[in-house]
Amino acid sequence: MNILNIFSLILEAATAVLGVWLGVVGKKFYGWLIALTFAIYVVYDLSRFLNRALPAHDLLFFAASASIFSAVWLLAKQN
Repeated sequence: MNILNIFSLILEAATAVLGVWLGVVGKKFYGWLIALTFAIYVVYDLSRFLNRALPAHDLLFFAASASIFSAVWLLAKQN
């Protein structure tokens, strides 16, 4: 894993944490959806880093895609 992958993993984790912050402090449901999306990305990237296979990784990516779509939909509805 190169340095760019490591920085990407750090940014994904930070985004997940900020999503939780939006959910807790900001009381925004889309924050939880953002957190879920990026937590899935962190799990996937860590599994690649540790050379571990993920069962049903297609299902995980579908869940991440559905989660971020829902978050963006909720944000769009606010405006």
